[in-house]
Amino acid sequence: MSDRSPGGAPEAMRRRRRWPWVLLVVVLAPAGGGAVAVEVVAGALSREGTKPLRITYEVTGTAKDVTVTYPTWHDGDLSTARLTLRTLPWAGETRTRGFMSGGSFAVTLGASGGEVACAVTADNGTVRTATASGAFATATCGGF
Repeated sequence: MSDRSPGGAPEAMRRRRRWPWVLLVVVLAPAGGGAVAVEVVAGALSREGTKPLRITYEVTGTAKDVTVTYPTWHDGDLSTARLTLRTLPWAGETRTRGFMSGGSFAVTLGASGGEVACAVTADNGTVRTATASGAFATATCGGF
């Protein structure tokens, strides 16, 4: 009995030639799947990037000396607004267009202390709240 295939090549040679193809499939299949996943996520973020978004900030409480720091957007540029408040309640609003996350709204009490509560509401359904009391305490509503 011969160890040659009908074409004349030894059987061991035929098996050896298959491994590069198997290796190629094993390496390229996950890479192709990853590229498709990246494309799907990029498309979703691109669609989010065109939606207008309204963000409302609110501060309530008994404190008489409060510093409020919050992000604002104008023509796609991020900046930080800072206000000193002597009376509460206070509310503000900003609008942006596009994907954003990780905003932080901080309310810091002054030396006279008191109590504060902050709330951030985005019209995409995100709501964040926090409270603080005492001199120089900070309430932070983050991740909106």
